[in-house]
Amino acid sequence: MAKFKFPTTSGPPDLSTMAKYLTSGAVRNVVIMVGAGISTAAGIPDFRSPKTGLYDNLSRLNLPYAEAVFDIDYFRKRPEAFYMLAHELYPGKFRPTVFHSFVKVLQDRGVLRRVYTQNIDTLERIAGVSDDKIVEAHGSFAENHCIDCGSEMGKNELEQTMNENKIPRCKRCGGLVKPDIVFFGEALPARFFKLMTADLQAADLVIVAGTSLQVHPFASLPSQVSCPRILFNLETVGDFGRRKTDVVVLGPCDESVRELAGKCGWGKQLDELWSKTAIVKSIEEEEVEGAKTQKEVLDSINKAAEEETMGEQKKDEDAGENADNVGDETFVTATESVEVDEVTVAAGQLEIREEQQKEKETAQGVRL
Repeated sequence: MAKFKFPTTSGPPDLSTMAKYLTSGAVRNVVIMVGAGISTAAGIPDFRSPKTGLYDNLSRLNLPYAEAVFDIDYFRKRPEAFYMLAHELYPGKFRPTVFHSFVKVLQDRGVLRRVYTQNIDTLERIAGVSDDKIVEAHGSFAENHCIDCGSEMGKNELEQTMNENKIPRCKRCGGLVKPDIVFFGEALPARFFKLMTADLQAADLVIVAGTSLQVHPFASLPSQVSCPRILFNLETVGDFGRRKTDVVVLGPCDESVRELAGKCGWGKQLDELWSKTAIVKSIEEEEVEGAKTQKEVLDSINKAAEEETMGEQKKDEDAGENADNVGDETFVTATESVEVDEVTVAAGQLEIREEQQKEKETAQGVRL
């Protein structure tokens, strides 16, 4: 294995130095750790950004608090809140970003050991990264199971149920079914803990991107390695910048990773791989859908929430009207009953008079 010596006299390393290191032959095990920030360019909102983050835009779902949409106890009480959000974020609507394709570049070059992702969007898979190279620390939409008996529901069946605006339920026990996304109150996948220690010990380069490093235990991973590290992010997070072999690149993840790929001489390969991820649609589909932006996704979530709220209000109004109608119908029925009784009484009195008249006439005839 080739050796690489970082310069010690010209100051801290930069991206050019890291590119030389990455292509020197000294790097065999790259471990990548990513968050929602690598998927924002695909049109998927992150969670915590002010104004544009999902948590800032979930108020119209009438949640007790924003994170409740991913709370397992709240899901049991009101699963429609999660499925309203899931319908907008479900895989198939979004194209992998340039960063996702860069992960594929590292895999194709034989240096990717693992990518640890906090994302549930499965864009690493769609970009062509092998399942065995991916650790979905917070789960994903890839599989679905009943939260009571654990029975699996196929992806197509769950998607069809969602499209019919129904809540997926287990055919075996009737329990609620949800994608294998880790909710608050649930344990992280066993795979995360099984691979974590060995991967961190073997890493000779760690790349962290698009994460606030606020959610543990994922947030602690970058600090557990002793190898060189690169951070691609909008802001400095964790303990980055405190080590001599740290490189911090602030800005959009796609732009930054393009620069690294270019310095490595992999720019063409990156572009070719990314071009293969384009979502192929018919002209009609393109006209109807188009590419979704973050704003459009948030607008769709808010619109769906408004429609649900209006639907609940309409139900309440209809229930009130039905109650009023029931009273009216009772009143009309009572009135009609009185009228019928009066007609019956009048007819009876007429028959009595006719009988009395006949009896009178008969008596007179006898006397005559």
